[in-house]
Amino acid sequence: RVLVNGAGGGVGTFAVQIAALLEAEVTGVCSAGNADLVRSLGAAHVLDYARDDFTDGRERYDVVLDNVGNHPLGRLRRALTPAGVLVANGGGSPGRVFGAIGATLKVAAVNAVTRQSLRPIIPTTPDGPAHEDLLAVAALVENGQLTPVVGRTFALADAAEAVRHVEEGHARGKTVITVS
Repeated sequence: RVLVNGAGGGVGTFAVQIAALLEAEVTGVCSAGNADLVRSLGAAHVLDYARDDFTDGRERYDVVLDNVGNHPLGRLRRALTPAGVLVANGGGSPGRVFGAIGATLKVAAVNAVTRQSLRPIIPTTPDGPAHEDLLAVAALVENGQLTPVVGRTFALADAAEAVRHVEEGHARGKTVITVS
């Protein structure tokens, strides 16, 4: 069982599809306006983040992919099975004293004392450890098993507006900047 928080966003739309391809039972957390999209991508269940709290402990998941960072670590752990894996992909509160370093230390401390596993998503370089994973994703797109969802397209001259759109936190699918 896989839960994707931020299932209607750029990473979330890919994650839902990949988890469904791997035959996981997928729950997507998104806005009510994105529910049909997330279902069409393969989510068996959809939760409206404005109404439903997936961290209340009523349901447990083997994997939680958190693309939003809007819940404290302790609450996210309640959504995991005893040996579940939390994958943190950014988000969170800006302006904290230790920022990403503090979050990394917190993850290391939890990993030392529990069977649950907490992992950040690590950016990759062309020769980095996730390069082969990115090539596999590209192959899924090429053969039609994975469909990129494009929410909005901006001209290069409007790149600042595109960045603001993404920073607002409610972008649907990928935001694309075209160069002509």
